[in-house]
Amino acid sequence: MPTLFAALLFSAPCLAGSAVDERPTLTVGFSEFPPAIYSDAQGQAHGRLAEVTRRVLRQAGYQVSFRALPSARLYAGLKDGSIDLWPGAGGKPELAAHTLETRRSLSEVKLNLFHRHDTPPPSLSDGLAELTGRGVILIGGYDYWPRINRILNDPQHAIRLHHTASHLSGLRMLEHQRGDYLLGYEMPTEHARRQLDMAPLPSITIERVPIRFVISRYAPGSETLRDALDQAYEELMVAIPGWPLRGDTEAQPAASR
Repeated sequence: MPTLFAALLFSAPCLAGSAVDERPTLTVGFSEFPPAIYSDAQGQAHGRLAEVTRRVLRQAGYQVSFRALPSARLYAGLKDGSIDLWPGAGGKPELAAHTLETRRSLSEVKLNLFHRHDTPPPSLSDGLAELTGRGVILIGGYDYWPRINRILNDPQHAIRLHHTASHLSGLRMLEHQRGDYLLGYEMPTEHARRQLDMAPLPSITIERVPIRFVISRYAPGSETLRDALDQAYEELMVAIPGWPLRGDTEAQPAASR
């Protein structure tokens, strides 16, 4: 276990069982985003973003109950208050009226277009015109920003969209030429590529996404909670050198979708 996360796990205050039981519990929603945050067969959350979330909330005086959900249900939970917070992508337009965000960014993740070496590299400067008439593979359960959705769904581009259930199957489709490009967040795509023992793929980054605690406005004391999480984060920055492992892609969150 890396030194920082050993510090995270063993630097927590030693509390009596009754004190632990008395701390309020927050329901934390997340979408599968390995290796940063993911659930095991028993539904337990793992990964470094999960540990960072536990540590910040513990520092702020809360217990944590994680729930793995697809994006649509996660967003609905934030909108109706059944999910208290999400460590995920800041700035989602559809969540703006229903959520608050911590001022501190935990990290950022990259949304990339991957392609084979025999496929023309896309270019942001010409509005991704290389995608016209091509097939783009999308991973189920993820959503994207309005600018990207407009390009994908623009009739003038005539992009053929191919949907698949996972990054593993998406990479296999790309390898077997069942699509020309794969739209995927860099971390889980690279995680899947290593699982498949595939050679690195060329890609361009089309979006950089800040990762923050996104808090439901309907959570009890939502503004107080937002301020408490910011304060806890800053306390950990002082207490733990290198918090929270900025720049180490294996250690960085995300997110979400």
